[in-house]
Amino acid sequence: MKKLKIGMVGYKFMGKAHSHAYKDLPLFFPKTVHPEMKVICGRDLQSVAYAAKQFGWEEYMTDWKKLLDRNDIDLIDINAPSDVHKEITIAAALAGKHVFCEKPLALTLKDSREMLEVVEAAGVKHMVGFNYRFAPAVMLAKKLIDEGRLGDIYHFRAWFLQDWIVDPSFPLVWRLQKDIAGSGSHGDLGAHLIDLAHYLVGDITEVIGMSETFIKERPLPFEMTGLSARGSDSGEKGEVTVDDATLFMARFAKGALGSFEATRFATGHRCKNSFEINGSKGSVIFDFERMNELQVYFANDEEDVQGFRRVLATDPSHAFAQHWWPPGHTIGYEHTFIHEVVELMESFREDRQPVPNFHDGVKCQQVLEAVDLSIEKRQWIQISEV
Repeated sequence: MKKLKIGMVGYKFMGKAHSHAYKDLPLFFPKTVHPEMKVICGRDLQSVAYAAKQFGWEEYMTDWKKLLDRNDIDLIDINAPSDVHKEITIAAALAGKHVFCEKPLALTLKDSREMLEVVEAAGVKHMVGFNYRFAPAVMLAKKLIDEGRLGDIYHFRAWFLQDWIVDPSFPLVWRLQKDIAGSGSHGDLGAHLIDLAHYLVGDITEVIGMSETFIKERPLPFEMTGLSARGSDSGEKGEVTVDDATLFMARFAKGALGSFEATRFATGHRCKNSFEINGSKGSVIFDFERMNELQVYFANDEEDVQGFRRVLATDPSHAFAQHWWPPGHTIGYEHTFIHEVVELMESFREDRQPVPNFHDGVKCQQVLEAVDLSIEKRQWIQISEV
């Protein structure tokens, strides 16, 4: 079986998720191209050395530029903070390496378009990390829409609710700094909602939004790991330069209306990523906290038994399910990354671009910036004008 040699830049939250996916894929998907975990790269020598041992990488480095010089690396996986995505992606593509980059693709639409232009010109494969597409229940919703079983789509409602920074004493981690993260809940959480909307319903044509930063200053951090952090003892504070919550409304090219809510201040919600889609023949509801389930309603059911039914997306007829456990034996968050990497590996076996790729990343970035512009101008913004 052919193997694809991976060099990964980043070793924290997403680095662990990607590493887990690379390790488990050969066991459950033996017939596709298999990843070979060659080199993991990070700035802190001690931390990246520990991550290499813990995650199962053959080698570790602290200089991503030297990583790109190696002839034994086929693909660069970028899950470091957003401010380095552009530089590493462009350098990797020019070095002839394929690229798998976490979302959001870049800090700005301009940068993401440049990244797309470079990878296309270089002729390398490119993928962006929208893992929630790969939950079998989400893929079932896509199937019902594509087959016309929900009829004409009228509404798409989506909300991604977290509460991990509600405490004002939580430190000023990099995700709260615009020059590193690009944006707050909007680009971190809202980007997933926008991609799911594109995947399920189609292109968005215009938007209008609003946002708020509830806590303007926070203690400087001493240590950061994933979504957890420890504050400095100095008592110094820094400015929060991103949004804490962003809401927007949208119109879709096919006529549907949309509403989107992304917040890190929904007390009691740890990671509630949900959507509801209403059509002329039926509706679906998805909640990632119950990621194996899809609530389905069909209008043509007999009146005395009408109502939402719970479909457990674990039968062999559901996407990817035949590779896992017997029906009813559920899977978890980490499996969305495994399925994502399966799509990446299959793109090499079939010699095509993986999906979602940088085209999808640019399209998402375009909506993100259109919402920002609408907030600034307090008016509807056409996506085509951004």
